[in-house]
Amino acid sequence: LPGLLLLTSFLLHVKEDRASPSRLICDNRLIQKYIMEAKDMEIRVGQCQALPALSCPAVLPFVDFTFQQWKSKSNETKRQEILCDLALLVGAAVGAQGQVTEECGTRQLSQLYRHANTFFLLLQTFSWEAGHWEPSCSPHSMEQTHITSIFITYRQLVQGKLRFFFHDLAKVLCK
Repeated sequence: LPGLLLLTSFLLHVKEDRASPSRLICDNRLIQKYIMEAKDMEIRVGQCQALPALSCPAVLPFVDFTFQQWKSKSNETKRQEILCDLALLVGAAVGAQGQVTEECGTRQLSQLYRHANTFFLLLQTFSWEAGHWEPSCSPHSMEQTHITSIFITYRQLVQGKLRFFFHDLAKVLCK
């Protein structure tokens, strides 16, 4: 349902004569909504009872960055970096789902998967350079055995890189 909601929000922002995913980034309230949803997911998974440590660790991206480094990158580089981060998060959610049997945990992992995968699919539609995104990137990563780490990383990604990326794009596309 949240993935469908994101897609519906996207489609409502697309004009018939200028169908472009870039319209999504022009409403700053949407990214704030996604940040709140990421925070809510993180809180809800923390309230789940008896979540086990992952026997097969989740591989998560390092999503920290300095603002100075971020500003120096092209929008295409930023997009590819976020796509790599999202690919790892989607994979981590799928891997963790196979290890968690508790209903609360699986429900939250399924929601995180849908949200992260929706952003992943949407960001693939943006491109400033020839060619399409190739899954051959090798982002800096870490292994974690705590399920909550997946949610923390997702929230940090949405709150950080994705929010700043949308802000950068809005300067160019939303005049």
